[in-house]
Amino acid sequence: MAEQYYYGHGKLLLTGEYFVLDGAKALALPTKLGQKMFVRYRPSSSPKLVWKSIDSNGKVWFEARFETWHLNCISNNEEQKETIVLQKLLRQARLLNIHFLREDCDIYVETVLEFDRFWGLGSSSTLIYNIAQWAYVSPFELQNQTFRGSGYDIACAQSMGPITYVKTKKGPNWETVEFNPHFKDKLFFIYLNKKQNSAESVRFYKELSIPNKTAIINEISGLSEALINCVNIYEFDEVIKRHEEIIASSLGLESVKKRLFNDYNLGEVKSLGAWGGDFVLATCSNGTYSEVLDYFQSKGLHFIFSFDDFIIQKFHDFSIPVEEKGVELSSEVVDGR
Repeated sequence: MAEQYYYGHGKLLLTGEYFVLDGAKALALPTKLGQKMFVRYRPSSSPKLVWKSIDSNGKVWFEARFETWHLNCISNNEEQKETIVLQKLLRQARLLNIHFLREDCDIYVETVLEFDRFWGLGSSSTLIYNIAQWAYVSPFELQNQTFRGSGYDIACAQSMGPITYVKTKKGPNWETVEFNPHFKDKLFFIYLNKKQNSAESVRFYKELSIPNKTAIINEISGLSEALINCVNIYEFDEVIKRHEEIIASSLGLESVKKRLFNDYNLGEVKSLGAWGGDFVLATCSNGTYSEVLDYFQSKGLHFIFSFDDFIIQKFHDFSIPVEEKGVELSSEVVDGR
C-alpha cells in the first residue's frame, strides 16, 4: 500500500494580534508541536475516502467516510460539525485541483495532533496546510476560500523558525528572522485553560471604529521590529508592555495582566493571538524559574513551557522573503484559531 506523509507546525502570534488583519507587521513563532498526516492508497473498484483523526493522547476523536465522486459523507455523522468542515476543505481543494481524489483507490487518511486540540496552536491551519500539500494547491488560497484569515498561521505551518508576516492586497509576505534572544530562558508560554473563540474575537474587532488605525498599525509594526532587536529582558518588557497598552486602548479591553495577573511582579504578561484565552507569554525579569512556576501553578495553570521547549529555532544560511501573489486575502475571519 503506497503511503504519503505531510506535516505542519503549530503557531503562536507574538505581536500584531488583530491588526495583522489590516496589514500590521507581526512576529509569529512556529512551534515544535504540530500535526502529522498519513495518506495510504489501496486499489478499489468503488473508491472511498476513510478519515481518522487522532488526538495528542493517541485517541481517535473523529472518523468519517466519503465517496470520492462528489465527496458526500457515507458514514452516519454527516451532520457533525467536524464532518462538514472537512467536507468543505476537501471539496474546495477539488475545485482548486480538479484531479484531486480521482484515483481508482480506497484512500485512508490518518491525522495525528502533537498538541491538545483545545490549545489553539493551529489544529485548523495545520490541517489546511497538510491537505493543500496533498492536493497540490496553494494553502493560502485554500484557507482564503474556507476559513479566511490573515494567513500568518499558514506561513508558520511551513516555516522552520520565527517569522515576520505582513498581509498585503497581493497576498502574504513573510520572512524567517533570527529571533533567539540570549535571555530566552526568562520567557515562558502558559496555557490559560480556556480556548478562545477567534472568529468571535475578530468579528468584534472588525465591528469597531478605531481612530487613527494607520498610525496604530505603523506603531505595532515598529514594535514587532523592536522586539526582535531587544538587547535585554528589561527592554523586552517595555516593548510588550507598550504593545499591550496599544491593543487594550484600541479595543477597549483590559490587558491580560490587569485582568488575571495583576499581582504578578516577576515581569510582564502578554496575550498571544485573540485576547481572552489560549496562551500568554510571561517574562521573568525579576525572579527565578521556580518562582514563575509557583506563581502560575497557584493560579491553577499547569501547562508552562520554556522557549526552547516550545519554539522552533532552525535557521538556514540565508533568509528570503516569500510572496504568494495573486490571492487577495479577506480580513473577515479567523486568526489565532
